[in-house]
Amino acid sequence: MLRYCTCCFLAVLLTFTAVARHLAPGFDIAECKELLKIGAQFGDSNYIQKVPAPELYSMVYQSAVCGLDNRWELWKHKQYQQAVISVRGTTASTISWLANMYAAMIPAKGFLQLSATDTFHYALAEDTKAAVHVGWLLSTAFLSKTILPQIDSCYKSGIKEFIITGHSQGGAICFLLTSYLYSLQKAHRLPADICFKTYCFAAPKPGNLYYAYEYEAETQMGWAFNVVSSADWVPEVPFSVQTLNDFNNVNGFMNARSTIRKQKFPKNLVLRYAYNQLDRPTRRSQRRFERYLGKYMARSIKKSIPGFVPPKYYKSNDYVRTGSIIVLFADAAYYNLFPDDPKLIFKHHYHQPYLYLADKLPDRPVTQ
Repeated sequence: MLRYCTCCFLAVLLTFTAVARHLAPGFDIAECKELLKIGAQFGDSNYIQKVPAPELYSMVYQSAVCGLDNRWELWKHKQYQQAVISVRGTTASTISWLANMYAAMIPAKGFLQLSATDTFHYALAEDTKAAVHVGWLLSTAFLSKTILPQIDSCYKSGIKEFIITGHSQGGAICFLLTSYLYSLQKAHRLPADICFKTYCFAAPKPGNLYYAYEYEAETQMGWAFNVVSSADWVPEVPFSVQTLNDFNNVNGFMNARSTIRKQKFPKNLVLRYAYNQLDRPTRRSQRRFERYLGKYMARSIKKSIPGFVPPKYYKSNDYVRTGSIIVLFADAAYYNLFPDDPKLIFKHHYHQPYLYLADKLPDRPVTQ
């Protein structure tokens, strides 16, 4: 009898555990559309009216504006112990656009000196070749000051499942925020049993290939998605320049100069000239991007954030599209409803066209 009761108890316990957890890996169309509706709530009243209201979640917290005109909201599920961290995208303010334009790269592991008394330490990747967008990391640093206390409060109330989401600039920040939260778990600064799932929408490229590798390895098997429209130009930025320094340490070009020197005259001169003609322009472009989008932009950032100390930049501008990609393909029917208009450069970037294309996604599971 005792053995029977024990088996029954274990069965009930396992059933309860299975039911209690609702956040699952894999791309979920219903989840995607609900998150798009949540993200649209940052818009003005006219913008919000064009998108259906969220049905499953209620907003319980809105942060104050911080950093580079950044803000986020906390939404809680009406039935389950689950919360959404929704990060706002670019606003009309100049400082919000500065976050985008401050596009030099910095190492994915290090610190940002926000003021004389405030240092933000981060470890988004372990590879020393990994680098990320400095403006969006700066935004992440300020947002984390209120996000972490809210996660702690939710956890104490029984919430251990979080969806991280953002549109446009908000999506770019969500890449870095996701990496940051995982790093805190590894450092035992966040409970290990918290589950994170990420949906980035219309997001630009957050870092280089080596950051992307670690982000994708950390979130693969269905725990993070990057949803982009084929009609939207924003996921194609920032500008990318690939130099020979952006390859893995062992690559097909590493011995090019020594090989050229071994060639007979005048073949060695011709090959060296050709090699330099290909190599030098990309290096010059990278330096120019660093100068204008790093050092010059930092002057404006310092005016908005007194005490900020610009970091040392990473010598790369090789931005890549990151994460498990879900493509919302704009077909002829889409362009009939949303035709190109040179006067409306963000027409394909808004929540309404994204939600329209999400409604057309095939209803089948995606894990990666």
